[in-house]
Amino acid sequence: MKKAFLILLSSLMLLSFGACSSNTESGVSSDSTSTGIVQAAEPIRLVNKMTKTERSRVNKHALTLLDEPEEAEHKVSIEFITQTPDDLRAYFENHRDEITAEEYEQAIKNINDMAESGESYTFAAYGLIDGCFYSGIFWTPELDDPDNYTTITAYDSETGETEKLTFYTFEEYLDWAAEDYKKSGCSENMIKSKIRQIQLVRDALKSGDYETLPEGSIDLTDPSLYSDPFADPFADYRNVWEYDREAVEAIKDSIDEISVYDEELNTEFLVHLTLPPNYDKDKTYPVFLLTDGVWRFGNHTELRKVMEDGEAADVILVSLGYNYKIDGTNAYYRFTHLLQERDKLLDFITDNLMPYLGENYNIDYANSSLYGHSNGGVFAHNALCKSDFYGNQPFGNYIIGSPAFWGLYDEDFDLDPEGCKNDYGYFDRNDTLDKRVFLCGGSLEDPDYADSYKGHDTTLEGLAKLNDRLSAHNANVTYKLYESHHYQFIPEMLTEFLKETYPRQ
Repeated sequence: MKKAFLILLSSLMLLSFGACSSNTESGVSSDSTSTGIVQAAEPIRLVNKMTKTERSRVNKHALTLLDEPEEAEHKVSIEFITQTPDDLRAYFENHRDEITAEEYEQAIKNINDMAESGESYTFAAYGLIDGCFYSGIFWTPELDDPDNYTTITAYDSETGETEKLTFYTFEEYLDWAAEDYKKSGCSENMIKSKIRQIQLVRDALKSGDYETLPEGSIDLTDPSLYSDPFADPFADYRNVWEYDREAVEAIKDSIDEISVYDEELNTEFLVHLTLPPNYDKDKTYPVFLLTDGVWRFGNHTELRKVMEDGEAADVILVSLGYNYKIDGTNAYYRFTHLLQERDKLLDFITDNLMPYLGENYNIDYANSSLYGHSNGGVFAHNALCKSDFYGNQPFGNYIIGSPAFWGLYDEDFDLDPEGCKNDYGYFDRNDTLDKRVFLCGGSLEDPDYADSYKGHDTTLEGLAKLNDRLSAHNANVTYKLYESHHYQFIPEMLTEFLKETYPRQ
């Protein structure tokens, strides 16, 4: 087949391209009902509802958070598409208005030549790098021929117009692509990543070091391909995790790191599980699960030290974060999963994560605890009030810290703020709440987000009203404010909760 035909077809296929006793502290009063270890008549068992895909992707391994980022090998996967002469004729007929008469005639001539020789045309159509969708050009080996060139159709988002551009060398194309990404508003780091992706795919095509995907593997109409606008195969966000490196080093052999994928959220979570001192696999332990692992994993060492010092009973500490390719401090992810998709996250924790952990460790679910703060506090409230919908009951205790209920009033999303104010109808369905609840916040925190309330309840107003509602239904609730701003009280609160909820027997 002639090169001109290859080039023409490529140009049409490529477009330019996204628990706790109550005290009075610092003059702030609190109401209380103490929480403690419950002796369940029968141990709670959970059913693991992971899909086959989710089970296949679970990976429990040693801690890698302390590892220095390095230039690891990256996996390139490419889907090739084969076009028969009839396929090509139909394609060019459908795109006739996009090419000149001369280009159309040349294409038909090439197709007829193919038909006579019994040939077909196979080309690289779609790609993945470490599972991330690749949206760049496929610079195939023949394009390195000095007598060859490639043509692409570039789209100008500002004018809405398209333009055909021809490139004779790979370097020439890269220079243009970098400038085009800059015009599109990409950050400097994102531009560098996109250029590296193009180079990586080109090198893989030249060396043959890639995985060939069966035709039809990548469905461009699948929304999961575009679910993460920050997907970057070269990203490594270990540097944003907050923890005491020396303290973690001292107990790293007691820490398991577990990658757990959820199909509903199309997200790979990273779980850090710290075993208690003198862990005995034949004994049963409660789990203390902390959301926002990027920050809360750093509390594992302090909480484990409380156990080591005999100030609390042994529990298994678990923090839920994201894999190191995702910036867990990014507001996009916290808003998406803790607020917008909080029901799906609850499904994942209730029916996937906690049952999986129960298959690998002996867990006392009746005495296990779930913690969430800020957006995580909204999630923990949602988890508490919808717990009756589940056959699985992984938690007996819930910590709702400084819940940002005001975030549910975002006008761009239907986040059900009214349902939240009614505790999602829990007390319409039930007479009692058989969970133990600890509500907490910082007495000084309301001014921290003054510009976000927009006439709705402040953080502390929402917290106080929740306490009133739960107390009116005789729920086992503890309410406490610490002399603190929005998050500074968390380490003290977690330590206090551990000591009082899980006292040394």
